Amino acid sequence: MKHGFVKVAAAVPFVRVADCMYNIERIEAQILEAEAKGVEVITFPELCVTGYTCGDLFLQPFLIDQAQKALLKLAERTADTTPLVIVGMPILIGAQLFNAAVALQSGKILGAIPKTYLPNYREFQEARWFAPARDLQLETIHIGEFDVPIGHNVLFRSSGVSIGIEICEDMWTPYTPGTRLALYGAQIIFNLSASNELAGKNTYLRSLISGLSSQNRCAYVYSSAGYGESTTDAVFAGKAFIAEVGKILEETPRFVHEERMIISDIDISRIDYDRISTNSFNESVTDHTERGLLLEIPFKLRSQEESLDIDRTIEQNPFFPQNGTEGERAEEMFDIQTCALAQRLQFVGARHAVLGISGGLDSTLALLVAVAAFDFLGIPREGIIAVTMPGLGTSQRTKSNALHLMEQLGVTARTIDITEACLQHFATIGHDPEIQDVVYENTQARERTQILMDLANKYNALVIGTGDLSELALGWCTFNGDHMSMYSVNAGVPKTAVQIIVSHLAKISRFGEKLSEVLQAVVDTPISPELKPTDSDGNIDQKTEDLVGPYRIHDFFLYNLLGYGYTPSKIFYLARMAFKDEYAPEMIRHWMKIFYRRFFSQQYKRNCLPDGPKVSRVSLSPRGDWRMPSDVSSRAWLEEIDQLSVDLT
Repeated sequence: MKHGFVKVAAAVPFVRVADCMYNIERIEAQILEAEAKGVEVITFPELCVTGYTCGDLFLQPFLIDQAQKALLKLAERTADTTPLVIVGMPILIGAQLFNAAVALQSGKILGAIPKTYLPNYREFQEARWFAPARDLQLETIHIGEFDVPIGHNVLFRSSGVSIGIEICEDMWTPYTPGTRLALYGAQIIFNLSASNELAGKNTYLRSLISGLSSQNRCAYVYSSAGYGESTTDAVFAGKAFIAEVGKILEETPRFVHEERMIISDIDISRIDYDRISTNSFNESVTDHTERGLLLEIPFKLRSQEESLDIDRTIEQNPFFPQNGTEGERAEEMFDIQTCALAQRLQFVGARHAVLGISGGLDSTLALLVAVAAFDFLGIPREGIIAVTMPGLGTSQRTKSNALHLMEQLGVTARTIDITEACLQHFATIGHDPEIQDVVYENTQARERTQILMDLANKYNALVIGTGDLSELALGWCTFNGDHMSMYSVNAGVPKTAVQIIVSHLAKISRFGEKLSEVLQAVVDTPISPELKPTDSDGNIDQKTEDLVGPYRIHDFFLYNLLGYGYTPSKIFYLARMAFKDEYAPEMIRHWMKIFYRRFFSQQYKRNCLPDGPKVSRVSLSPRGDWRMPSDVSSRAWLEEIDQLSVDLT
């Protein structure tokens, strides 16, 4: 196991019905392939040792004996391998035959799990041959030289990882064995299946696996019977899925005439964090588990040093996964913001709103949200008082962006130059304006906020905040300056998302083609607070990302810290993989230290935030998602970062 990831596989071998020795040869070949690829747990389909479609041959003692001999041969042949292997086969106990899953590792048979629910309807007739798990009378059976524990309340445990096993129909029931095992601690459920192909069934199956993994806060590894099974009455095409907490990580294509194996890495620490932080899951554990009903069987996982790197794709922007839904998500986030502001305006009875417009990304998005909310409520856009307030560091580029935005959107536009007011303030407090320090910068931010607040009083309006989630995480805002508003519409939107949303709205021309050109100009403008003078050519000289680091990597840190509760070492490992072609490890570690230092030290700003909507999984509202003392120590986190190795090997 590497950084909390367990590498798993779902394999679909060719089978020959009732040819057990051929079947274990194909299974062995896939085990060896999995071993070479660093797989730690691999599952095969239901009854794969014999084939699922043997029919009344299951009642022949000869076939059952052949299955047992084949299993023992498989254990012998894989004695030098490390994966935990799960295969399906019939097991005879006395006069009862069970459809079972058998787990073996490094030549030893560890345990067996009988199928709980037997389908006996339409094309399925399993009750004709098999007994359900509830009929099991023994706790141990003999398979060759092995005394093998058997039962349906069984977990396999190793190094903080627990897995449960169920078989096909078990997953289709109202209260699944997998659900029960998840409540007893299983983070991964392996399902051995023989699900035939029917028009429309695959879509339903996919949603079922995704839904169960989400509902149970677990992973699902599913393998179903494939080519070689009888087509007398049904077709088996070898489906396989790997899912984690509602997300399909890997799946096989259907109707491909070949053996297949899918591999992915299950994030155990993410599952554990979800369960710890979700009280309803833990209440379900209390309601549906009893002590003494569970058998635990140990198995071995590879050490971190022995484990290979993870195979799964690590999203550079977890706020916007690259799954083809970027535009849909951008519109959804924008609509959430719009809905929130509309409801707040309606509640307070306000027909005016005041916004500071810099010509940058954040204020542009906030203005678009305000326009959409006013349109939704049927309030004239003139009620939006948009104020651009050029100061000591304002560039012509951003000023032009701001003026064009206000003009194209038809809001009430005002320009209030704050230069003289700031200079007067410097004189009043005895500050030399040639010293461009934090006093120089924050004076401008606070002067702008004062103007907005006073205008809000004048027009009985709300001051709409423009600061985003990334700035809140880093504390990149002026306390009692741009930090403060009456409703902060961007508080739940990270900087990378702001950029994507504005770009998407420009692309679809949601506010007209002319405005789209302005929006694209805003997107292309360097991110800056513009609190220091421009360069000799009048261009933006103070660039935020040169000072605190790239927002895309800070947003990566933020999501993985708060969304999944990852440690600094795990986030560093994931960041190295996600940004391996863009940032050197030492640079990632550098920005990571800045992120953690600022995140902890700036909590006092977040503890007095104005209201604002939660838009994605991650939020920093002190009233909802994130509660932390302002004087908490970051020492342990920073020390771990200092100890991180940047060695690429």
